[in-house]
Amino acid sequence: MTPEPRSAPPIASGQRQITLADLDDNVAGLLWRAAAARGGHIAVRERGRSVSYAALRDRAAAIGQALSRTAVAPGDRIAIFLERGSEAIAAIFGVLATGAVPTVINERLRPRQVEYILEHAEAKQLLTSVSMLERQPRPVSTSVPTVDIERIGAAAAFTPRRRAAGDLAQIIYTSGSTGLPKGVMLTQRGLCAAIGAVVSYLGIDAEDRVAALLSFSSVYGLNQVLCAITVGATLVIETSPLPHQIVSTLHSEGVTVLAAVPPLWLQLLGTPLFTSTPVPTLRQVQNAGGHLPPAVVRRVRAAQPQARLFLQYGSTEAFRSTYLPPEEVDRRPDSIGVAIPGTEMLVLNDDLAPCAVGEVGQLVHRGPTVAVGYWRDDEATRRVFRPYPFDSGTAEQVVFTGDFVRRDEHGFLYFVGRRDRLIKTLGFRVGPDEIADVLFASDEIVDGIVTHEPDSERGDRIVAYVVLAARGSVERLLDYARRELPRHMMPTRIEARDTIPRLASGKYDIASLSSHRDLAAHHHLPVGTPTP
Repeated sequence: MTPEPRSAPPIASGQRQITLADLDDNVAGLLWRAAAARGGHIAVRERGRSVSYAALRDRAAAIGQALSRTAVAPGDRIAIFLERGSEAIAAIFGVLATGAVPTVINERLRPRQVEYILEHAEAKQLLTSVSMLERQPRPVSTSVPTVDIERIGAAAAFTPRRRAAGDLAQIIYTSGSTGLPKGVMLTQRGLCAAIGAVVSYLGIDAEDRVAALLSFSSVYGLNQVLCAITVGATLVIETSPLPHQIVSTLHSEGVTVLAAVPPLWLQLLGTPLFTSTPVPTLRQVQNAGGHLPPAVVRRVRAAQPQARLFLQYGSTEAFRSTYLPPEEVDRRPDSIGVAIPGTEMLVLNDDLAPCAVGEVGQLVHRGPTVAVGYWRDDEATRRVFRPYPFDSGTAEQVVFTGDFVRRDEHGFLYFVGRRDRLIKTLGFRVGPDEIADVLFASDEIVDGIVTHEPDSERGDRIVAYVVLAARGSVERLLDYARRELPRHMMPTRIEARDTIPRLASGKYDIASLSSHRDLAAHHHLPVGTPTP
């Protein structure tokens, strides 16, 4: 499909940050504002059909009106469990318009996880559909009243309720890769600031066609929706998990902006249509949600050389923290860049003193995008959300991310590893992504992740799980790693797998790798203690 001509002006500019006042004091105003400016423009393309901004706003108004008639009050948590698409987008904005707090549940979760989020969020209602519930392997057991979105009809005009800047706008549940998911509380002001900053540096405009491939339950997936609606662009929904179908949609729908997480990039790079034929309309690609090895960065650049690549880092607790400008990618493919506009990134040691150039320390995010804590978890909130450690003259809260980074002499940041994933072995503290970068550079693998296990002698034992390339060899991979890695960074075991398991968020499921070792029958190779 050929994109529409670039005629109508954007409704937002990267030169000016959007404020809540611009939106009548409710983030829902993003959609109402876009519909007023570009009502006939296509807001969503899905399954071969188009939904205009006016139609999307009217659907959100219908949902908001229906909820308001059921005594939904500002601040109530309304869970949304729907397949990714225009109905889910309308539901998010409809809930926001009532003053309630949308809590989007990943559509790939199963009843047990859905029930946990409903209970933990103290949801007032569950907004879903009969067809969605019928697809579950068993009924969802909950006392939360269910609202069937398919029974909500047309509505008269519905105006979003005004909210205070500090009122909640979203509760976003983390993926739960290291325990039960936590509900991160984002405010109206914080969400507005985050979207303004991201739109500013990405330069997305009204005539872009933005691929929406990630769950709206994550800040990264939600980001695509909010950025597109902020500027009045078109969202292109593709729900197929098949990479060749995704690439086909990129071509047929004239997608101009593509965001993905590392596992999805590796799937796309395994698709001949993506690597051999650049998408002619694609002008921008983005990575977040995990470290992309430099070898993979170069493959993405080679596959789509016409597209500007943004490497980004963020967390649910701060929405988005850093980005690497595209003109720096070839020079610094392993960097996560610099702070997004309006924020400050601190690198602090254990004594809360600033780290020197090249010194590894914890990344601390300061700025208006910082969340206000975890829902119903005061202990975790106190541990992660702390007072700004220096005298600023005002009381402000910052996020201690738990991620370790270093800063170079030019101010660019480099990810080393998460506090809970750093490997302490043979007296060294090692970042698993640095090891994975070397394994990818061997060209023997197309996917892989490095983790660790307890070892009484070493402290931690380094383990690599890999998916071999078509002609890849574990033996050649080992030879390459021995040449490129010092002794303390060498994996003590490499396991070749058919696939690396993913969480519902699309990220790697590290916990299941070590808990299902008995399932790895082929290419399991105990390496033993490497020689220096």
